[in-house]
Order: sequence, then C-alpha cells, then structure tokens
Amino acid sequence: MTTRRRLVAQRHLHGSVVDLVALMNLPRRDDVLLREAGVTLDRALFPLLVGIERFQPIGVVELADRAGRDHTTVSRQVAKLAELGLVERRPSAADKRVREALITPEGRRVTDALDAARHRLAGPVFAQWSDRDLLELERLMRRFVDDLRDLAAPEGDGEV
Repeated sequence: MTTRRRLVAQRHLHGSVVDLVALMNLPRRDDVLLREAGVTLDRALFPLLVGIERFQPIGVVELADRAGRDHTTVSRQVAKLAELGLVERRPSAADKRVREALITPEGRRVTDALDAARHRLAGPVFAQWSDRDLLELERLMRRFVDDLRDLAAPEGDGEV
C-alpha cells in the first residue's frame, strides 16, 4: 500500500471512530438502552457505572478522565451511585488519599442487564455479518485499542 493510501485509510478510520463515538453519545440511544434493559437510572450515571464495572477499582480522577468529564462532577455522581447501592467507595490500597469505586452486587445486576440489552439491540446489525467478519472486527478493534493504549502509556496522557 502506498504512503498516500495509508494516510487516506487512517483518515477514514479516524472518521469512523468519530462517527461511532458520536452515535454512542446520543442521548436517545441511552434512553433506548436503559428502556431495553429495564433499568431506571439517570442517563448521566449509567456510563459511569459501566466504567466502574469495567475498570474497577478506579479512582474518581481516572474515571473522570476516561469519561471526559470534570472530576468534581464525577465525584458527586459516584456519590449518587453509592447512595443507590450500585457502587461502594473505599480507600485505595496503593494510595490512601485516593478513594476507589467498586461495583456492588446490585450494580453488577444493572450492568449485566445493560450488557444483555446492548447485545439484543446490536443483534439486527450483526445478524447481517458473517461470523468471519464479526470475529475480524473484534480482533482488529482490540488490536487498535491495545496499540493506542500502549503508544500513549509512556506519557500517560492517552492523546493520539
């Protein structure tokens, strides 16, 4: 492949990622997912709950960075999740100044319901894909994310 073609492919890939993030961030998609999961939760809280479940134990600053939100706002939202019994807070084993969030069994029930709903909603899309295409997307997406993470790791800023 020529250098020019690689640049075009990278630009198209970036465009696809931007489109995907924009689709994933649409409030009406969140509403549909919450309804399909049978979950009653503020739309601003459920991505944080999912982030805690995926990256736990996690401090508020790291969670805020991953969510692209201000850490003071995220701190209040995590406190709300704790009030709802979906997460627990504890001092970090590595740094006692940091309070980590972890999912509770009730929080796991909610994230499992969201995962199942996400699977049902994506079903019609992937029903049109061959097994090979789906497995190839899974493999390449994981490779892409891992390589981006590894590239950003020395500087720790995640900016690529």
